[in-house]
Amino acid sequence: MANELDEVTGPISSDGRDVNVISKQITVKVGIGTKIFEIALWTVCMIPGAIILATSTLPVLQSICLMVAGVFPGLVFQLMKTNAKAYLQKLQQKIQTDASQIDNYLEQRVVILSNVVGLVEKSINLDKDVMKTVAAYRGGGNVNIDTERNSTSQQLDSIFSRINVAFEAYPELKAHATIADAMRQNSYLQKEITAARTLYNDTVGLWNQDIFSWPTNQIVAAREGYTTRIPFIASAEIKKISGSKFF
Repeated sequence: MANELDEVTGPISSDGRDVNVISKQITVKVGIGTKIFEIALWTVCMIPGAIILATSTLPVLQSICLMVAGVFPGLVFQLMKTNAKAYLQKLQQKIQTDASQIDNYLEQRVVILSNVVGLVEKSINLDKDVMKTVAAYRGGGNVNIDTERNSTSQQLDSIFSRINVAFEAYPELKAHATIADAMRQNSYLQKEITAARTLYNDTVGLWNQDIFSWPTNQIVAAREGYTTRIPFIASAEIKKISGSKFF
């Protein structure tokens, strides 16, 4: 049988294609088939015992024992759902832990950028919008809010870019030991944020996959109202710059 995707003879996209993350949460649902499946686990195995009891094919006690044994599949499945719920709750906590690590690095970066802005402003006339924006983050305006985490990170990237332009335009600033050290710390933190984002996205990817794992995970996720989570997304500005020529 031939490969379904054949890179040799199949259609080739020579122009390439840009990829974007879809910023949408999908709710987990189960259909009527799943509900019938759950009911069947509790009832199907009891039917033979009920028929035997009604027809007196076996003694009453044996028929009752057969009916009681018939609920065993349902009990086992209930235990599986309990374990699935515990697993998904644990995975949620893992996502929160990974997210908090990003927040920690973002907060450190805000402090460093705030110090850099103050030092640079003394030497040059830095854009006042940069000062206001950094001051807002310094006061804890948007950091540590889950829904704003991605936006905060993107805006800090933009702020650093503008500060870096000023930094490069004034060579004398590079000789300032405190500023140079702060810029190195910022570079280090950016690498840590990138690693933390990757870990976060891996966990989010696992969550988005496992909540649709039928039957136990999907049933639990649907009843708890769980939805998929949106991974970290690169800003439009960053994606545009990445396509530029650097050399």
